[in-house]
Amino acid sequence: MPVPSPRRTTLRGSRPLSALCLLAAGALLAGCSAAGTGGAGAASGGASAGAPVKVGLLYSRTGLLAAYGAQYEQGFKAGLAYATHGTGKAAGHPVEVTEQDDAGDPAKAVAAAKDLIGKGSTVLAGTTDSGVALQLAPLAAQNKVLYVSGAAATDAITGINRYTFRSGRQSYQDVLTAGSFLGDPKGRKVTVVAQDSAFGQANVAAVKAVLGGQGATVDSVLAPPSATDLTPFASQVEGGKPDLVFVAWAGATASALWTALDQQGVLDSTKVVTGLAGAASYPIFGAAAGKVSFLAHYFPSAGGGNAVETAMIDGVTKAGGTPDLFSPDGFTAAQLIVHAIESGSATDTAAMVKALEGWQFDGVKGAEQVRAQDHALLQPMFQAKLNGTRPTLVTALPMSAVAPPVKTIAG
Repeated sequence: MPVPSPRRTTLRGSRPLSALCLLAAGALLAGCSAAGTGGAGAASGGASAGAPVKVGLLYSRTGLLAAYGAQYEQGFKAGLAYATHGTGKAAGHPVEVTEQDDAGDPAKAVAAAKDLIGKGSTVLAGTTDSGVALQLAPLAAQNKVLYVSGAAATDAITGINRYTFRSGRQSYQDVLTAGSFLGDPKGRKVTVVAQDSAFGQANVAAVKAVLGGQGATVDSVLAPPSATDLTPFASQVEGGKPDLVFVAWAGATASALWTALDQQGVLDSTKVVTGLAGAASYPIFGAAAGKVSFLAHYFPSAGGGNAVETAMIDGVTKAGGTPDLFSPDGFTAAQLIVHAIESGSATDTAAMVKALEGWQFDGVKGAEQVRAQDHALLQPMFQAKLNGTRPTLVTALPMSAVAPPVKTIAG
């Protein structure tokens, strides 16, 4: 498979990036030696003063997740400018970024990552796709390079190996945020509304694991992905009299689902929660928007206008972009990488890893921390409402309230 041609990132200017409306409701999406010694592209020994640190940035420039990829890339550029104080240098070393389009294809991403490592990249960052991230993480471990995963939400990235970190949230944090609308889950009934697909079934499993594990009774109403008349499924939800309805829906029928839930009285009879996706998805809720509660990873102003959030919004906007759902994931990735170089090493991967483990910092969303035991990124999450197509903050949940369970790190 041909490897896409790379692009170098600079700190000034940004290419125009097209927007893609992703109608998504619901947020649930080797041999090794000593770190920093051996392996293709491994950082070992001392580098000459001022030698560049090569970073490979993999994201969906094209494909189904291109809109999210654009947000991540724009955020990364703003974050690099912020973390390096506009110099593009960390500890005196230029941070040289080469972009590659993974198009949401794991095979394409692996080929691109191998090419980047072969050309001297000692740090990889991205992606927006969980399937891609799960392929890049072991590749990073095999080659002993630092990997900072992006917006990919799969819980499996946390603790996957000692070389892998993450700059976004994970699914467990989404579900804990959804559960915060319920209060104490013990003895309560939760219904998951989803399509009968891998995506839908994964959401059901996640809610059962998290809220079911806390004492809730979890059932589901699953509709065939091809279904266009969703009234019978909405009626089934209403008949079950749940205490909380969690909606995880993706695709062109999302608007029809929200209309059916509203018409069948579900939105008036119980608490209905879903994930707040990017701004392009806001119109799908129509008249039902004001009756839905949203768990939110991020939307502009969710961070309360803190100094870091302001820097990200200003940086992305001045470069011609629009801050959105996954802009912080790119911004945070740049913060992590610069810190790894400045407080760790420009050449020694083991020192980079040590510098990141346990690091507490001010992020776009507020106070954040890289958990040393498994590299989970502890961070605030948000409850939100939609007023028409404008999200507003209801409650900010501190990182301690939505922390996933500690995992044993592998490798």
